[in-house]
Amino acid sequence: MSKPSRLLIGLSTVALSLSVLAGCNGSSGSSGGGGAIATVNGEDVSKSELDTKLENGAGARQVLTTLVQGMLIDQYAKDNNIQISDAAIQKKEDDIKSKYPAGQFDQILKAQNLTEKDVKDILRQQLVLEQAVSSQIHISDKDIQDYLAKNHATLDKPEQVRAKHILVADQKTADAVEAQLKAGAKFEDLAKKYSTDPASKDKGGELGFFQKGQMVPQFEAAAWKQPLNVVGPPVKSPFGYHIIVVEERKPATVATMGNSKEQIADALKQQQEQTLIPQFLQTLRAKAKIVVLDPRFQAAFPSPAPGAAGAAGAGAGAAPAASPAAKAT
Repeated sequence: MSKPSRLLIGLSTVALSLSVLAGCNGSSGSSGGGGAIATVNGEDVSKSELDTKLENGAGARQVLTTLVQGMLIDQYAKDNNIQISDAAIQKKEDDIKSKYPAGQFDQILKAQNLTEKDVKDILRQQLVLEQAVSSQIHISDKDIQDYLAKNHATLDKPEQVRAKHILVADQKTADAVEAQLKAGAKFEDLAKKYSTDPASKDKGGELGFFQKGQMVPQFEAAAWKQPLNVVGPPVKSPFGYHIIVVEERKPATVATMGNSKEQIADALKQQQEQTLIPQFLQTLRAKAKIVVLDPRFQAAFPSPAPGAAGAAGAGAGAAPAASPAAKAT
């Protein structure tokens, strides 16, 4: 599993925690009170009833486990004077965002109802965990060379193009948009005004980098032959008419120790972290004094703690719909 995917699993867990806690805060279990949160043909659905369902639901134990784990990480950081800077958190977020097409990371977070604070909290805890196990990670040049020899298929990069487009329904509108662009109108403004592509219009038509085979043939043919930074003539595809600007091209590259050593070292580090971090978290749990006061959740923290601990959470949010320029797979 890739690091961005593991991050989104963690963020999904945060989202679940927040949603369940919103129902649990101030609840009184199965007792009355709390007022109505909805009515059905004049009959109330009480807040206390919802709270009880949430607390007794299958996800509640997972939420409690996640919250306890977060507290253990925070306590470890405090006890060991580990301070994560805002700059380090921002760099990690930027690095992860760069793995996705422009805007997709933000769309995923929005779909999961996550705030910027949620993201930074989970990233801070990840950085604490990485620092906690860093002394146990060992990567040699031979490890990197062996990985390179076995993974050229994933490390070699095909030719790529970065482009933006405005998608409209008919030739008349396409011609009008093209004329405005050639008269000096801003591409981003017209994309927001005219484009029918929901995945890119609010990003000024930006599609990010893509390789051959990812877009419909008509769009792809134009993207690979148009001059850079020139408004091309409207291109008809099954989705409508595209006005395209090609912004950048990257030639194909073959991975070598010179151009891929850092990337491979990071991949090997992630592999080792996938083993070391769950072990570290289990050690924290085993050493901690965790007293479960509600009998419904006692099974979440049996004594002694189980020997294996997985990474927190499950169920990353679904990625947003692909751009109409993208080829269906």
